[in-house]
Amino acid sequence: MLMKRNGAVIPLAAPPELLHEDHPASIDTPMRDDAFALSPEEKIHRIEQHFRGIMETLGLDLADDSLQGTPKRVAKMFVNEVFSGLDPATRPEPTLFANKFGYKGMLVERDITVHSFCEHHFVPIIGKATVAYFSSGQVIGLSKLDRIVKHYAARPQVQERLTEQIAAELKRVLRTEDVAVLIDAEHMCVKLRGVKDECSSTVTSHFSGRFEEAEVRSEFLAYLKH
Repeated sequence: MLMKRNGAVIPLAAPPELLHEDHPASIDTPMRDDAFALSPEEKIHRIEQHFRGIMETLGLDLADDSLQGTPKRVAKMFVNEVFSGLDPATRPEPTLFANKFGYKGMLVERDITVHSFCEHHFVPIIGKATVAYFSSGQVIGLSKLDRIVKHYAARPQVQERLTEQIAAELKRVLRTEDVAVLIDAEHMCVKLRGVKDECSSTVTSHFSGRFEEAEVRSEFLAYLKH
């Protein structure tokens, strides 16, 4: 499917009403149908004005030289950085290579940095992701595994959905069901507010294909301890 935005044609892997990946709607990030009616520049301008209002409501003096540029900085950060994964045009499309070495073992990429934002309070989620797969005849560049994780983390998230989105994308790209994803992350909405628990972390996982076998799953989990 194709979608036009600002005169450019953008390929989509899902119908326009989903605006995102060819995943079941239950794991799609909730998005409005007009999510891309505004250009990035227009979004930055609007967010800047809204955030200025928030700061003024809090009683901050935006004439101060330390604060006067904050609304624009926050707006640019939201659109261009921490929520850039909302845009399907930024989804990485990795190139696959033939598995010329005939490698049949498990490939594990550990400790991929996860920086995301809790969609309930818009404060950071910080952690590590480990992903693994068995080749179906082709392999992917290791850095592309990181890019997939970072793309789906760069949106307002809940950790369960993030885990499933990464797994679904790995299956799509790698053309295999033999995929595992594990995320261990700290949520600032738990550490900075509410119960203010400094020590807890949240672990979520997805195991499919061969990883549903107890022996294979145990091998994967053993790599996490090294």
